Amino acid sequence: MADSDNQSRFPDLPPGLQTLTPQSSSGTMVGADPSRVWPLEPMPVIEISLTTPAFPSATTLAHEAEDIPRPHKPVMPILNGKNSELTQPAPPQLRDSEEIAWDDPQDQANPQNWSEGRKWLITATCVIMAINVTFASSAPTSAVQAIQVHFHLSPEVSYLVTFTFLVGYVLGPFVWGPGSELLGRRPTLIFAMSIYTLLYIPQALAPNIETLLTTRFLCGFFGVAPLVSCGGVLADVWSAEKRGLPMSTWSASVFLGTILGPIVAGFIVDSGSLNWRWVFWVGMIFAGACTLFTACFLPETYAPVILLRKVKERRRVDPEGGQWLYAAHEKEDWSALGIVKRTLFRPFIMLSEELILVLVTLYICLIYGVMYMLFEALPIIFIEKHGFTISLNGLIFIGVGIGTVLGALSTHFLATDYPQLIKLWRGFPPPEERLRAAMLGAPVFVIGIFWLGWTGEYTSIPWYLPALSTIPVGFGISAIFISFLSYLIDTYLMFAASAFAANTVARSLVAGRSQLFTVQMFDKMGVGYACTLLGGVGLLLAPMPFLFFRYGARVREGSRWAPGMDLKVKKQIEEEKIARRSERRRRNE
Repeated sequence: MADSDNQSRFPDLPPGLQTLTPQSSSGTMVGADPSRVWPLEPMPVIEISLTTPAFPSATTLAHEAEDIPRPHKPVMPILNGKNSELTQPAPPQLRDSEEIAWDDPQDQANPQNWSEGRKWLITATCVIMAINVTFASSAPTSAVQAIQVHFHLSPEVSYLVTFTFLVGYVLGPFVWGPGSELLGRRPTLIFAMSIYTLLYIPQALAPNIETLLTTRFLCGFFGVAPLVSCGGVLADVWSAEKRGLPMSTWSASVFLGTILGPIVAGFIVDSGSLNWRWVFWVGMIFAGACTLFTACFLPETYAPVILLRKVKERRRVDPEGGQWLYAAHEKEDWSALGIVKRTLFRPFIMLSEELILVLVTLYICLIYGVMYMLFEALPIIFIEKHGFTISLNGLIFIGVGIGTVLGALSTHFLATDYPQLIKLWRGFPPPEERLRAAMLGAPVFVIGIFWLGWTGEYTSIPWYLPALSTIPVGFGISAIFISFLSYLIDTYLMFAASAFAANTVARSLVAGRSQLFTVQMFDKMGVGYACTLLGGVGLLLAPMPFLFFRYGARVREGSRWAPGMDLKVKKQIEEEKIARRSERRRRNE
């Protein structure tokens, strides 16, 4: 069935999406150019960016949608609903013969065709980078008191050490997202990681707080690059059917780095022989090793850039014959105005118009803010009330780490039937299928917050009871975060980059601002009532994944930005059923 208004409503849709055609049992679209073979995939699982400690602004993730629906050669007849007869597919539209594409479906230049061993090495590289840059975001939280004493600061000013880093997280994605698409994943990541590593030196040697805060901001600005680009790297090399485990592993590593930071820094500060500056020296050594590992083992994975290099090589070898060849990458709008429209204007226009994006952003801001509030709240519970040292307090974050890993794994195991959904829905399963883990994580998160608050309020309660509560808190944070970011990707497809950008700015600002009032909030209200406030808001938002699962498709029908490909597939399947029934009746007559 052809949906004639797709092109007018969504001019950014690639041609393969503007007119839906049935798909073969092998999971590919039929009725198109047999000389150009593209795998049919849905959008990747995330996302993520916390840009956060966590996920990318997904400028890179969403771009994958533009490659998804390039169809396969016709392999099956199509039911024509108008005359109820079986007809052969329409002749394929040949692509421009001067446009460079893969040589064949098994072309080894295509990252999708690389060996699984090589793909897992690339995944390991992304995991290491994510652990490193999220480690940098949280490690100084264990050294804040020492920094405060050294520079004679007020507590409020000392909290800016984390806040300024997160401001860098807010702004960085607007550079590294387009940069990874314009120049490629490898050069962008190596450049950003190299500068990020060097910026540790002025942090470690900072003679005053102004130098430390400035370099912390720049460190966050450059350090967010892996969180922006690595989700896209994994989408570049893994097919949709096999992408779940690598994406879940990477998502867990993003949280793992955030948890690891306070643990390592706590032991450095408590060592007695090392001062707070060694938190940054150790960070630089770790960052340098990760940068070297990235330079050795991360190839270019972005298909448009690989094809651009291919056409440049053809022109070099055969200047006369290759002068008319071109790559699709060269036809995109990379002007300053074009980039600004995509990365600055569109995200905030969407945030003002899209109910789904507003509600999801509100929920993620809450759980992301709570994650950073823990860096200030747990010392109140375990250092002030239970007499822990800074290093022992850092060990409490192990519970959060266990919970976030379990939450990330739950998103994978609750989606084991996704390959079957891809076939059933012809490449575009309903985005609401991504919310299964969130429906589990939402109530668990609320339980964990109340548990933490009222066991942490009283010194008479053994320390291990509030410590155990960090596991469900971490589980809820991870499950909600990953599920909803994946939901945004599948909902907005080629506009997911803009949705992620808006979400990233909002949640990073909330996380940064939460650092400035957490201590005062917990001191004035008490641990129990402060957590009750957070848990109450979480309780109000807990029905959201269930409501979206039930009514999300209806909301998306009226969306200006959500292409709703699953809705079009559903309509197509229903029309085909009607056509088949009509055909059977005609034959029986």
